[in-house]
Amino acid sequence: MAVYTHLGAEDLARLIGEYDVGDLVSAKGIAEGVSNSNWLVETAGSAERSGTSGTRFILTLYERRIDYADLPYFLGLLDHLAAKGCPVPRTMHDRTGAAYRMVEGKAAALIEFLPGVSPTRPTPAQARAVGAVLANLHLAAQDFPHTRANAMDFAASAAILDACGADALATIDPALPAMLDHARAAAALDLSALPQSQTHTDLFPDNVLMLGDSVTGLIDFYFACTGPMVLDLAVTHAAWCFDAGNAYRPDCGAALLEGYQSVRRLTAQERALFAPVAKGACLRFVASRAEDWLDTPDDALVTRKDPMQFVQRWQFYHDHGAALLAG
Repeated sequence: MAVYTHLGAEDLARLIGEYDVGDLVSAKGIAEGVSNSNWLVETAGSAERSGTSGTRFILTLYERRIDYADLPYFLGLLDHLAAKGCPVPRTMHDRTGAAYRMVEGKAAALIEFLPGVSPTRPTPAQARAVGAVLANLHLAAQDFPHTRANAMDFAASAAILDACGADALATIDPALPAMLDHARAAAALDLSALPQSQTHTDLFPDNVLMLGDSVTGLIDFYFACTGPMVLDLAVTHAAWCFDAGNAYRPDCGAALLEGYQSVRRLTAQERALFAPVAKGACLRFVASRAEDWLDTPDDALVTRKDPMQFVQRWQFYHDHGAALLAG
């Protein structure tokens, strides 16, 4: 269970009592997640400022991989997007107006719970809906007054693979060291002239909640940053449009791109650069998975993610990416 810091019933009740969300009824640890402690919290009773009369929330205690200086950006972006009608959870502010509080020396935030389930095998209709919602998010976020640099940009991916080293990468797969040169080439791409906004940059299916073909929630914004909108689209395309055997699904791929462009038409430059940007997006996950693979002991009780999955997706974009937005 992903609860690293124990909070007793009294501690949780006292913390929830700092918010106008009603009285604590129950709190259950959430197994998902590897970096933070999370609880599903239920409340009941009157609430003054939150606009609720008791409901469900996600309580997160930030344990690691989060710079607290970034929390105002992450939580403020949620509030900005929610106010514009995007399906993202609102941040609950305490009675002093603070978006997060310190508990046991760690930051804690209370986030609105949204209904829905994450698709395990997305349909074309679901992919199209996600594309349209992502485009709406990009448009809604363009006037967000804060920025955050992308800590997982193409240069970072190249640096991670370089630090792993060719010999170590070869122990994962003999074909993996060849990605070093490709990562360096991606790092040399200049994306500064592409249209920018605030971007999610990690919109895998497990970060999307859906009811049928409707998106009810985009969650886990902790990789969000300021950057090219087409990079966010490419990450999402790479995450949604391949099956369990890693074969490209043209129905989902076309639907996702059509959904996005039904709301925001890509520029000619974005269309021309989509393939190299998508290849760079794949290399981000090649690098992070390779690093985790090498850092995880063989007897660890975790399942390591294979970086070669995204090497194969990189190869698809290398061979066929230019045709995806042709015409």
